[in-house]
Amino acid sequence: MTETQKPHSEQGWTRRKVVAVGAGGIAAAGLGGTAFAASASSERGGVTAAGADAEVCYRLTSETVEGPYYIDADKLRRDITEDREGIPLLLALNVIDSDTCRPLGNAAVDIWHCDATGVYSGYENQGNGGGGGPAPTGEPPTGEPPTGEPPTGAPTGAPAGGGHRRPTDDTRYLRGTWRTDRHGQVSFRTVFPGWYRGRCVHIHVKVHVGGEWTDAGYEGGRTCHTGQLFFDEESVLASAAVEPYASNDAERTTLAEDTIYDRSGARGGLLRLRYDRRRIGRGVHATLTVGVDPEATEDGQGRPSQPSASASASATGSGSAG
Repeated sequence: MTETQKPHSEQGWTRRKVVAVGAGGIAAAGLGGTAFAASASSERGGVTAAGADAEVCYRLTSETVEGPYYIDADKLRRDITEDREGIPLLLALNVIDSDTCRPLGNAAVDIWHCDATGVYSGYENQGNGGGGGPAPTGEPPTGEPPTGEPPTGAPTGAPAGGGHRRPTDDTRYLRGTWRTDRHGQVSFRTVFPGWYRGRCVHIHVKVHVGGEWTDAGYEGGRTCHTGQLFFDEESVLASAAVEPYASNDAERTTLAEDTIYDRSGARGGLLRLRYDRRRIGRGVHATLTVGVDPEATEDGQGRPSQPSASASASATGSGSAG
C-alpha cells in the first residue's frame, strides 16, 4: 500500500482497560460465503481479530460532509449488493463511544456507495459524474425493524433541500441500514466500490442514536456521526485490473489527492483490508472501529477538515464532495 498504517502508538489512540471490541473477528458469521475463505492470506495495514481482554480505544472518528447522494432509503438489510457486479466486499464495523470506549449497541448504521463503474443508485441518469455540490440534509432511517424482512418496495427517497440532489429513479442498490448488536458490531455484504472523477474510492456511513426500533421502523433520535470509509491505494490498483472496474475509464483521484480524506489513517476512516493479493476478485474483508460521540449531532452539513497541502490541485478544483 502507498500509505503505510502507523503503529497504534503513533496514531493518537488511547489505551484503556475495556472488553475487546475489535472488528476483525466479525467476518462471515451470519453473512458467510466462500468468497472470503482466502481473505486472511493478506492483511493490509491492520490488526488481527481481537483475542485478548483489552483493545485499543479509538479517538473520535473524523466527521465529513454527507455528499449529495444520500437517500433515506428504507432498505433495512445487511446484503446491499442486489444485481451489482464487482469484487465481493464484507464490511465489518465496530461502533463505540469514543469517550467511554463502550460498545454502542442498538444504533442504526447507514452505508451507501457507488458501483464499480462509479454510478450511484437513485441517480443513474447522472452517470459517472462525480459527487459535487453542497452537503445535503438527512433524517434517520425508517421502515421495518431489522429483526424482520427488509422491505421490497422502491422507496420515494428524501426531498431535496440544502443542496441535496433529489433522486431521479427508484433504484436503491448499494444502500442499506442495519443496527449494531450489543457489542456495537454491524456488518454488511456489498461490492468493492468503483470511482468517479474528483473523488478517491470510498463508502459513506452514518450512525443514528437515541431513536427507537418499532413496528414502523427506526423512529426519532439523531445522527451522531457522518463519515466516509477509505481504501488504500494498493487495493484500488488491484481492483482496477478486474472487470468491471477495468472498464471504468473515469479519471481516478488517488487517496493522497482526495480532498475529503484527512490523512489520519484509521481515525480518518481508512479501512483495514484483508484479501488474497494474487486473487482480489475472490473477495475483500474490510474492518474498522468507529469512535463516535453519542451526544453529538453530526449530520454532515458542515465542512470537512482541510487535507494536507500535498493534495492535488486538480482534485481540489473538481468541486466534488460526494
